[in-house]
Amino acid sequence: MNKSNLTGFVLIFAIMMGFSWYQARQRNKQLEAQYQLDSIARVEQMAAMAMDSMKRAQGIVPENEVTVKTMPAYKDSLLVEARLAAESFYKLANDKVEIEFTTRGAQPYSVRINDYMRYDSTALYLIEKGASQYGISLYAGENINTKDFVFQVAEHTDSTLVMQLPFVGGGYIQQRFFLPADSYMMQNELSLVNMDGIIPRNVSMLDIDWSVVIPRLEKGYKNEKQYSNLDFYFTGDKKPEAVGRGRDGSERIDTKFRWFAFQQQFFSAIMTADNEFASADLSVKFFSESEYKNEGKLMACSAKLRSDFQAGSDNVTIPYEFYFGPNDYRTLKSYDENYERIIPLGGWMVAWFSRLVIIPCFDFLGRFISNYGLVILLMTILIKLLISPLTIKSYKSSAKMQVVKPEIDKLNAKYPNEKDAMKKQQAMMELYQKAGISPMGGCLPMLLQMPILFAMFRFFPASIELRQQKFLWADDLSAYDSIWDFGVNIPLLGDHLSLFALLMALTMFFYSKMTASQMSDDPNMAGMKFMSLYLMPIMMFFICNNLSAALSYYYLLSNIITMGMTWYIRKFVVTEEKVRADMMLKANQPKKKSKWQQRLEEAQKMQEQMMKQQNRR
Repeated sequence: MNKSNLTGFVLIFAIMMGFSWYQARQRNKQLEAQYQLDSIARVEQMAAMAMDSMKRAQGIVPENEVTVKTMPAYKDSLLVEARLAAESFYKLANDKVEIEFTTRGAQPYSVRINDYMRYDSTALYLIEKGASQYGISLYAGENINTKDFVFQVAEHTDSTLVMQLPFVGGGYIQQRFFLPADSYMMQNELSLVNMDGIIPRNVSMLDIDWSVVIPRLEKGYKNEKQYSNLDFYFTGDKKPEAVGRGRDGSERIDTKFRWFAFQQQFFSAIMTADNEFASADLSVKFFSESEYKNEGKLMACSAKLRSDFQAGSDNVTIPYEFYFGPNDYRTLKSYDENYERIIPLGGWMVAWFSRLVIIPCFDFLGRFISNYGLVILLMTILIKLLISPLTIKSYKSSAKMQVVKPEIDKLNAKYPNEKDAMKKQQAMMELYQKAGISPMGGCLPMLLQMPILFAMFRFFPASIELRQQKFLWADDLSAYDSIWDFGVNIPLLGDHLSLFALLMALTMFFYSKMTASQMSDDPNMAGMKFMSLYLMPIMMFFICNNLSAALSYYYLLSNIITMGMTWYIRKFVVTEEKVRADMMLKANQPKKKSKWQQRLEEAQKMQEQMMKQQNRR
C-alpha cells in the first residue's frame, strides 16, 4: 500500500468519526429538548387529572364521562390556564334568532331560529348544541387555535357579548359579537389587541376552521337533500357558485371571495368577510337516508379559510358577519349582498321570469289571502290568462293542420319512398303556404311557455312561504303529500303515495288523449304519440311523487285549466268553419316564399342535379 492510499483511508476514517460524533451530539440535544417537553406535558396532564378529580368530587363531571387526554405544551402560562379552565355559556337573542355561545373558543354553540318549527313541530335549531366547531389558528410566538382555550367574558348585554383570551405580555385576542334587534345578521369583530410584541411582524394571516353538522329539518330526505348545498360568492359576480347540490362535493378557492353559505333547503348559515377571504377549502358531505331518519342529520359542512391582516399594529380588527336565518327572497335581498341568489330559481331566463313576475305576484296575493292553496290557484289562472294569446295561436296552427290532414295523407301515399323525401317536403311546404300554415306555428308558442314551466318547477320547492302550510289533505305544501305510507322503500317510487302526483299524472293522460286526434297518423309519429299519451304521465308521476305537494298541485291545476281552455277554444274561438274561412281568404292572397322555403327548393334542385350526374355515369 503506497503513501497516497494510506492517506486517503486515514481521511475517510477521520470524516466518518467526526460525522458520528456530530450526529450523537445533535441526538443528545434533541433528547434533552424532548425530555423537557415531555416533562411539561406530564405536569399539565397531572394538573388536568387533578382538575377532573375535583370536578368528580363536586359532582360536575360524571364518572363515566371523564377522559384525560395528553395536552400540548404552551410557553405562555395564561394559555395553559385557559386550556384547563371550565367553559361557560351565554346567549344573545332577539325576536328572530337565539344564539348560544361557549367561552371555549369564543364561538357559537347553538342557533335557534324563532317563528319556525321543524317538521315534527319541535324547536328549529339550524345549529344544534355542540354541532359547530369554530377555531382561529395563528402564530403568536407558538401555534395556537382559539377553540382549545376558554375565553374570559369582558362584556355581556342583551345584544352584545365580548370575550377575551389574555397573554402574559399584556395582549389579548378578543371576539366581539353584536346582534341587532329584529335582524338575522350578527356582526363579529375579531381583534388582536396589544399583540404586536407577541405576533411576529412577518405574520400577516390567520386561518379559520368552521365545521357544522346541519340537522334534518324537513319531512322528506330526497327533497331536502336536493335543495341543500354549499355556496360561495366572488365580489362583482351575478350569482354565487355552488358546491354539491344534493350530493357530496368540495372546492379549493385560491382567489379572494366575499362570502360563503351552508345552505339547507329553507335556512342558511352565511359568513361574510368585509375585507374578503384570501382563500378557502370548502366541502359538504351528506348523510345517508338511514342516518337522516334515525339520527336526524342532513349534511356536514366544512370551511377552512384564510384571512389577511395588517401586522405590526397595536390593535388589529378584522370584521365578519354571520347570517343565521331563512332563505326568504325579500329578507336575503334586504342585506344587499346578493344572498338571495342562493335560492335555486334556475337559469338566467327562468330566474329572470321568477324574480320579475312569479315572486312579486306570489307576494302580492299572499298579502290578502292566507290560504296558499288558493294563492296557487289564482296564480295558475293569471299565468294561463297571460299566455292565452300564445295558446290560441298554437291551437289555431293545430286546427289548420287538422283541416289539411287529408291532403297530407295523400302526399304521404304519393311519396312513400325515402328517395322522394325532398319532393314530399316541398309539396308539403307548398300546401302549408297555400293554407297559411307556419311550420313553427304550433311549436313556437309552446317553446315560449317553457321558461314559465321551468320557473314554476324551480319556484315551489324553494319557496319558504309554503313551508308547513296545510291545504286539503297535504300537511306541508313544501314537502310531498302522502295518502299511503308503505313502510318500505320502493325503487323510484319511495315509501309513500302522493295523491296530488297521482291526480296530476291522470289529468296529463286525459289531456294527451284529448289532443291526440290532432297528431299526424304518420307511422314515424307513433313513438311520439306513445310517449305523449303514456310515458310522460308515468314519468311525471314518479318524479313528482317525492317533490313538493305545491308543485304537483300546480301541474294538476294547470292541466285542468288547459283542458277547459282547449274545449272552449275549439268550441267557440277556433272552430273548423272559422279556420277554413281564414285559410280560403289567405289562399287568395299573393304568396311570398319564405327564406326557408327558398333554401329548401335550392337544396332540391341540387339533389336533382346530382342524381342526373350519377345516372349519366
